Amino acid sequence: MAWRSSGKTNAALVENLWKNGMITQEVVKNAFNKVDRANYAPASPYEDSPQSIGFRATISAPHMHANAAESLLPYLLPYRSNGDEGSLSSASNPRRPWKDVEEIKGVKGRPRRVLDIGSGSGYLTHVLAELAGEDAVVVGLEHIRELKELGEENMAKSEEGKALLASGRVRFRYGDGRKGWVEPEALDAGNVSETGGANVGGAADESDAQGWDAIHVGAAAVELHDELVKQLRKPGRLFIPVEDEKQSWEQYIWVVDKDEAGEVSKKKLFAVRYVPLTDAYR
Repeated sequence: MAWRSSGKTNAALVENLWKNGMITQEVVKNAFNKVDRANYAPASPYEDSPQSIGFRATISAPHMHANAAESLLPYLLPYRSNGDEGSLSSASNPRRPWKDVEEIKGVKGRPRRVLDIGSGSGYLTHVLAELAGEDAVVVGLEHIRELKELGEENMAKSEEGKALLASGRVRFRYGDGRKGWVEPEALDAGNVSETGGANVGGAADESDAQGWDAIHVGAAAVELHDELVKQLRKPGRLFIPVEDEKQSWEQYIWVVDKDEAGEVSKKKLFAVRYVPLTDAYR
């Protein structure tokens, strides 16, 4: 049904994603409605198809962004400490049998930290910020400096985006996403190394203060990078397209979960086609 989800407006696109079962959670639908894709896609923003954004990169089709947001949702939504445990709706969706309804996961009262690797246009970074709550930190990480700047410029096109950037709730960084990213909780951009140093790589500390509740990777990796798994909080989830070991032209979405005890489990979902997670294009 993905190819039938295009619309003439942002609202029509989101409504078609909802009708076709690409979005099944009301909270995800609301987040997508808040972010106008026209601020992020260079042409035909409401078509449900990938588009080039330059530097051999693309903005993924909206239905793929919906898949990612819904998969990560239990690790994105705020986990309140006031007794509101939170649960997701159990809407039946026979077109997506791999999708299970899950309870919200995390540590009560702990603000969310979300990493969007290969943030590109910045569109999904914005959507993730809408889902993660007002006390969350969402970092868009790009290995192409011009795309890092593009994400910032696109987000600043809306008043909501400007506010996210000004508050530090959304931050765009430049670095090698295969190594992950360590971002300080407090916003001090002047002390953040973007090219190598203490902010690139390294596992979360014992308190999980520098780890990530959710990591989204928007390009296909040649392997499940251990560094990304190490940087997951307990609990945490990684959503990543990976090349098939035997047939490199085939790619599959993998979901990697780390539970409260630090145990890691991996699940292969469905075939996809993404641009590769590589060194910067020269």
